[in-house]
Formats: sequence, C-alpha cells, structure tokens
Amino acid sequence: MPQWTSAVGSTQLARLLTSQQARPAGPGTRRPPAYRALADGIRLLVLEGRVPVAARLPAERELAVALAVSRTTVAAAYEALRTEGFLESRRGAGSWTAVPAGNPLPARGLEPLPPEALGSMIDLGCAALPAPEPWLTRSVQGALEELPPYAHTHGDYPAGLPALRAMLAERYTARGIPTMPEQIMVTTGAMGAIDAICHLFAGRGERIAVESPSYANILQLMREAGARLVPVAMAEGLGGWDMDRWRQVLRDAAPRLAYVVADFHNPTGALADEDQRRRLVDAARHAGTVLVVDETMSELRLDDGLDMPRPVCGFDPSGSTVITVGSASKAFWAGMRIGWVRAAPDVIRSLVAARAYADLGTPVLEQLALNWLLSTGGWQQAVDVRREQARDNRDALVAAVRRELPGWEFEVPHGGLTLWVRTGGLSGSRIAEVGERVGVRVPSGPRFGVDGAFEGYVRLPFTVGGAVAEEAAVRLAAAARLVESGTGAGAGAEGPHTFVA
Repeated sequence: MPQWTSAVGSTQLARLLTSQQARPAGPGTRRPPAYRALADGIRLLVLEGRVPVAARLPAERELAVALAVSRTTVAAAYEALRTEGFLESRRGAGSWTAVPAGNPLPARGLEPLPPEALGSMIDLGCAALPAPEPWLTRSVQGALEELPPYAHTHGDYPAGLPALRAMLAERYTARGIPTMPEQIMVTTGAMGAIDAICHLFAGRGERIAVESPSYANILQLMREAGARLVPVAMAEGLGGWDMDRWRQVLRDAAPRLAYVVADFHNPTGALADEDQRRRLVDAARHAGTVLVVDETMSELRLDDGLDMPRPVCGFDPSGSTVITVGSASKAFWAGMRIGWVRAAPDVIRSLVAARAYADLGTPVLEQLALNWLLSTGGWQQAVDVRREQARDNRDALVAAVRRELPGWEFEVPHGGLTLWVRTGGLSGSRIAEVGERVGVRVPSGPRFGVDGAFEGYVRLPFTVGGAVAEEAAVRLAAAARLVESGTGAGAGAEGPHTFVA
C-alpha cells in the first residue's frame, strides 16, 4: 500500500518553486549548487505547508523537464532530501514528502491559560473574547424564566430543544437556505458536532481531507478518532482555496470526509468566494465525499461594505453532500457551549441515534439562553458589539506587530479572529517556547498543520487591544531577538533556531 496520500504534479511543483524566487535573498548570500537550491526549495515548501507531508512528488525525469534542468540535478536533490529526512521512497511507489523522524511534532492545541496567570502573561493562545455584557446576563435571566416547564420533564433532548431547532432552521431560511427543524441537531459546541460527524461517517483508518493549515483542535480530534488526515495546501495569503488541488486530492485519495472553514478561515482569515464554494461542492459530490463546513466564524465580518457569499450548503440543494456546523462560541462567547448541525433529515436522525452512546444531549439552560438571544434581537446586538471589539483589536495588533516586527509578513483578513504570520525566517515553535518566558503566549504554526508543516509561522488572535496589544508585540519582538541570537535555545539546541531554505 503506498505511503502517500496526495500527489503534486511536475507543473504544479515547478510553479511553486518559481514563486519562491520572488523572495529576496539576504545580503551576501552565495548562490548554492543547482541541486542544493532545488532541495532547499522543496524542503521550504514542505515546512511552510505549501506542499503537504505525505505528498507524492513527480518522477525525476518529469520534474527535470518541467524545470528545464538535468535529471542528475533532480536526482541529487531528491537524494539530499532523503538524507535529511524530508523525502521517503520505495521502488514501485515513488517518492513522497516527509519530515525528519527526530523532530518532535506538537499535537494538542494550547490549553486555556488559568485565570490566575492572566496578570503576568499576555495570552494569545485562544481565539476567544470575553463575554459580551449585558447580553450574557440577560440571556441567562431569560432562560431561567423559561425553565420551569422543562424542569417537569426528564430534561434529555438528544436532538435539541424543539424551540431552538425551529429558531436555527428559521435563521438558515432567512439566509436563503430553506431549512426544516428536522434538519437541525443541537450539540455541545462545534467540537461536539464534528466529533459526532466523524464517528458516524469516518471510522478508524478512514481518510479525511483537511485544509493545510487548519484549526488545531479539530485536527487533534480527528487524529484521536483514528482518521488518516490528507492535507490540502491553502493558496498564498488570503487567496484561500486552490480548487485544482482540492479536485485532485478528492479524486485521488477518495476521502470519506472533507473538513473546511470557508468563512474567515482559522488560522489564515481567508474567505472563500462563491466560485470556490460552488467548485468545492461539485468536486466533493463527484468524489462521493461528505463535505463538513465549519461556519463558526461566519458572523464575524469586520470590514464594512464586504459582501458575504452564500453559505456553502446553498450550492447543495439536494442536501446530499454538505453538512454544516455552527456555534455560539466565536460570535458570542466560548463559555456558551452550544453548537449545531444542519444536514439532511436522515443524517440528523442517524446522528441523534448515535448520540445515545455519547452525551445524550446539550444542557437545557444554555439552549434556552441562546434561544432567548435569537428570539429577542439580543444576539444581533451582541454580535455587533463583538465585531467592533474584534475590529479595534485587529487594527491595534496589526499596527503594533508592523512597528515592532517589520520583518514579519501577513495579510490583514476582513473578518474572523486570527492573524496568520510568517515569522521572518525564525522557528515559530521556538518563538512560542521563548515567548512564554518573556510573558506572551502564542501557538506555533505546526499546531495548525499535519505532520510538522508551518514551522515558520505563528497565529495571533484578535483577543487583546490598545496598550495590551502594543505590549504583546514588544514581548514577541523580545522573544524573536532571543531566538535569532540563539540565547533563547532550549536544552540540547545548537545555535540559532532559524527557518531558512
């Protein structure tokens, strides 16, 4: 059985390698031999996640023709990559990308920082804002007033409270997606929704296609469910989704599921346009892949005048391909652990039936609180305040990082809660490690990749603003200086931990 899960064509790889040449080399940089430059270029593409780990590379002769170099050059480059642990080969199966076995890979996402540590540490680990008040308190008070009739029942509602299911269905219908309550299941957060979907559709050993990078906690959830993750590289910057790559992966790897965040992608902030959504649904339908669309960021549009595209499920009128997941956690408050699934009625029935062996149902009081918000207009008022807060935080953080770390690269997203930052050639993992020592907590890029990609990135959420954002950038700059000088290296490290081609 081949060890690769996707493939990169010779023309595609040549185009990616050519795009690297636009990046200026440092002063005094000597030109390496051709084979070494090719090997370094491929290694950089793997570490940045632009070529996934476990992707089959073109045959030596094919790549030589595409690059207009000798086959000897390509063969020497491949051999150098094998020696360094970035390529594996087997006769009859070809060669596929890898990461060195000695590199420890971060698996779990960052745990929330304990409240007692907030005074000394600036926490940029979690993309979540404090609760919007007074709407949280009012929603709980409203829920308590509605609770007595439910208190006289058993309290188990595996599909969710009928009133909330009807309200969520009505909201989809208002967005132009006709929806019945029978198409909604309320869950314990979006994580609970995706966990249930994975257990129903993708048994242990099944392939799941994921964006690369993608949301760290979902990647870990899928790993622990025994899935084989197939990364599909995102386009550069806010370009988002490369539909040619998606069609190729869905066709060749035939994954049972595919997971995407089309609205203000976490971590890049990209927003898929309508053509990308249409083509993605079409590719999934033709491949027989169930497309799981995470809409948890969809209401966090931060820039005025931005026209939001139709929901992805709007391109699946039969309801046979797309399953949509939503949540109150990002748009309202992470402490309100309410999520939901929109899918075909038969899928909802299967999810509800399987739930009897998991958590039985979502807390009634929190469902009533969300229903109160949605039915009184409190939700929209709270979301408007949340958008303003996130926009102010984004602008303050962007200005501070540009001032303190001018060598770091990023594009400013139009919505969401995260900034995806290339760290000027430094190791994101080392910056995260040293950052905790100087009082700022950030997740490194590899947490959002599959098998060690994105070493040259960190994710910065819009959770702090004003003077705190400025201080966070100052501390990040201090961490970067320590990493660059080598004085921030951990035990056993050798010299500066930089990320270079």
